Amino acid sequence: MAKEIFRGRIPDDLLYDPEHDMWVRVAGDEVLIGASSFGLHLAGGIIGFTAKPKGAEVALGRGLGTVECAKTVLAVHAPISFVLLEANEAAEERPSMLNRDPYQAGWMVRGRPSAWAAERGRLVNAAAYREHVRRIEPAAEFE
Repeated sequence: MAKEIFRGRIPDDLLYDPEHDMWVRVAGDEVLIGASSFGLHLAGGIIGFTAKPKGAEVALGRGLGTVECAKTVLAVHAPISFVLLEANEAAEERPSMLNRDPYQAGWMVRGRPSAWAAERGRLVNAAAYREHVRRIEPAAEFE
């Protein structure tokens, strides 16, 4: 069976973690974090999401929560270190919104960065993230 080609958006106004296929939106001294459409494509779609509790201190690369896919449960790796201020309860109750609208309604957590100055440099802009996607999947199509 042929693998489905990635077709999706990589918005220009976000920063991306190519190692974990996550995005970060900076809003003042807080960030919203979610899974990129490419990350969701690789996972095969999310059917369950659970975030760590409010107040959790999450280190770069550690789990900010878990997602359930059709065949497995995966840790969601943090693209930066942060203190979790809020989990997206709507996405926990209706995880299909992560697949449908990963960059707006489908954000996963809101947090306060705890090492922004040191970690900001490992995130990339949308153009660099698109190049990352094309290295993995040369036939990828961007909306």
